Amino acid sequence: RMFVQVCLYFYCKCLWRCLKFVVRKLTGRCELQRICYNTKPGAARTMKIEASLKGSKSKRLQTSVSVHPDAIEKTIDDIMELKRINPDINPQLGVSLQACLLQIVGYRNLVAEVEKLRREPYDSENPQHEEMLLKLWKCLKPNSPLKARISKQWCEIGFQGDDPKTDFRGMGLLGLYNLVYFAERDTGIAQQVLSDSLQPKYSQFSKAEWEKKKFDKAIGYSFAIVGINITDLAYNLLVSGALKTHFYNVAPEAPTLTHFQQTFCYLMHEFHKFWIEEDPLDIMEFNRVREKFHKRILKQLQNPDMALCPHFAASESLINM
Repeated sequence: RMFVQVCLYFYCKCLWRCLKFVVRKLTGRCELQRICYNTKPGAARTMKIEASLKGSKSKRLQTSVSVHPDAIEKTIDDIMELKRINPDINPQLGVSLQACLLQIVGYRNLVAEVEKLRREPYDSENPQHEEMLLKLWKCLKPNSPLKARISKQWCEIGFQGDDPKTDFRGMGLLGLYNLVYFAERDTGIAQQVLSDSLQPKYSQFSKAEWEKKKFDKAIGYSFAIVGINITDLAYNLLVSGALKTHFYNVAPEAPTLTHFQQTFCYLMHEFHKFWIEEDPLDIMEFNRVREKFHKRILKQLQNPDMALCPHFAASESLINM
């Protein structure tokens, strides 16, 4: 059975290469040209370009998706030369390929940057780490001064104990970076989500207001812990490549950490609404709700035109490529 599968694989591979050769002869254009001229800019084009380069029999083309950003222009020249494409006759092709490569290389670098933050543990002896943690409190609870660094007050924003440092073990500094970004950049929304996530006795809403908002049956959750958990979800979407659809549609050039953090803010807000809609019986249903939410996001990202949170609109120049 394995022998048959191997034979079938090589047969299909050879058949595909022959088909590409015939199409090039008929159209006078290589696969990269056909993709750039026939596919609109964004995820659809960039993902096809990426697949074409990775699947090429040429090592130079295969490695072009992992070059340093400073080497992209030289790489485009190499691709044009290898494919025997005259840049003077096809000036727009080089521009389009450059935009795609910036996104592809940028995504790889973003994965590395996010992974580095995830692997760096929270260090209470590091003044910068401590400063970020205190900033999180100030953003979420501006009218309630923190009485001590080690305090039960941390439970008010959803940490499990007196010292939040133990809760960052799974996602390292990445969890803290995301929470602080959310609390600092989308302060109003973050404070509202925190308020809504608490049990009614801690909420700013009266009982009547909760009933009107249909929050009366919804059980609360730990804001900070859920934030770290949603960081894990965003991280897995990133490293699996699922977020390529979103980032290739919203980042006109290389996606950055800011794009990732904006995506986290979106996921936090959407998960909160989803939690309310699901109306779980108790907190033990968290994993079920999270998994259902994860599948919903994955399904959305299967659409090549999907942009989860189009905060970063592509420039007109990119749209016209």
